[in-house]
Amino acid sequence: MKRLLFSLMLFAAACGTKSEPVPAAALEPAPALIGLSDDRPVIVAFGDSLSAGFGAETGSSYPDFLQRELDAAGFKYRVVNQGVSGDTTSGGLERVSQATESKPYLVILELGGNDGLRGLPIAATRDNLDKMILAFKEAGVLVLLAGMTLPRNYGSDYIREFEQMYPMLEKKHKITRMRFLLDGVVLQKGLMQRDEIHPTAAGNKIVARNVFQAIVPLLKK
Repeated sequence: MKRLLFSLMLFAAACGTKSEPVPAAALEPAPALIGLSDDRPVIVAFGDSLSAGFGAETGSSYPDFLQRELDAAGFKYRVVNQGVSGDTTSGGLERVSQATESKPYLVILELGGNDGLRGLPIAATRDNLDKMILAFKEAGVLVLLAGMTLPRNYGSDYIREFEQMYPMLEKKHKITRMRFLLDGVVLQKGLMQRDEIHPTAAGNKIVARNVFQAIVPLLKK
């Protein structure tokens, strides 16, 4: 049963396969958390449905909670949510310029899960992530890479290559990496929505705390 739930959770990243259509609104980027005349340095949450906060109440995505964590700790940054439900690395590569327009200080890069769930070639996924990271670095942006994994029935060789992709990119580009975005959330009662594939507000709060702890060494007060 746990393995089934874990597989369903990972399916959430796709958030738009033939078996579970995604509402049209979910295909739009989540609204940015922008204040009036806000000149704080920007942190962009750049990913798929897990960043967009699909299914959670308004104001309850992990980027929303991350903003609160930063504010409470005295860090003067503005979090902009550029999560797009159903996005793949190829889609992310096409919208890198959207992320760099705001001249962010840091990008939290959370993509690749959908590629794996669709069985796309690892080499292509790795190349797309590589190009995104390079584009961000060339723009002077720090990158936090959020790792993902896959259900065990995808085959040990494919899973191994997929999982190794993230530390490989971390080492190549000398960036910071989270092992798995949903550590401590998946399979936990009350932290996942009724569909057992998307975090609840409480789950997103924990994700935000984990992300906050990962980026603190990169921030300036």
